[in-house]
Amino acid sequence: MLLTIDVGNTNITFGVYDGKKLTAGFRMISKVERTSDEFGMNICALLSDNGIDRKKIDGSIIASVVPGVMYSLTSAVIKYLDCEPLIVAPGLKTGIRVATPNPREIGADRIVDAVGAFEKYGGPVLVLDFGTATTYDLINAEGEFIAGITAPGIKMSAKALWEDTAKLPEIEIMKPKTILAQDTITSMQAGLVYGQIGQTEYIIEEVKKESGFKDMKVIATGGLGGIIFKETKKIDVYDKELTLEGLRLIYEKNKDRNSRVK
Repeated sequence: MLLTIDVGNTNITFGVYDGKKLTAGFRMISKVERTSDEFGMNICALLSDNGIDRKKIDGSIIASVVPGVMYSLTSAVIKYLDCEPLIVAPGLKTGIRVATPNPREIGADRIVDAVGAFEKYGGPVLVLDFGTATTYDLINAEGEFIAGITAPGIKMSAKALWEDTAKLPEIEIMKPKTILAQDTITSMQAGLVYGQIGQTEYIIEEVKKESGFKDMKVIATGGLGGIIFKETKKIDVYDKELTLEGLRLIYEKNKDRNSRVK
């Protein structure tokens, strides 16, 4: 079985694959500092809670945008699961060529999403990831990563509102019944959600216009992607597990590099 690990700025997302089937998924907060033993014990407990024997994990792959957790997390996988994880980094086979001036600037998470989207849906494809940041990545029909747009995520924008203003409260991010808000909470919700919808639709249209890819597929992922997907016809598919699937695909392309720790 394969353990896929996506380390984001907010959460660490784990997926367990039995062949091509995702059999379990769980998350941890990524901003909490943990030792390798704390990571290991938490991972083993979560595997057990999902009915998975840790001894059946014979492969692992990690994509991370948070360098500070990597030593402890990697050590935990080696110590507690007895396998050396593959790390998504330059040099791995992905099937995607980064055709930008500085390929190493493209985050591992974006490469993984690009792999998942291109392999599943073909190209040209625009991948939207609604995470801590909202990213829009364009892959052409030849599997080349040719452009990427980065914007503040919905939660990041919300956090700026309630942390940098004296009287605005922390709120649940959801679409209010109407954009004609008449109280503080729905006013903030309307600005955040309708603002994100508007940004999303505009960026998609501009990418189509400037790239000439009028018939490109538009795939969304990320925790809050489902909210936006429901409110616009500009997104073709919401694929919640796209990143984990991209990790599985990259592992399959490189599994000959993986070795059990004796």
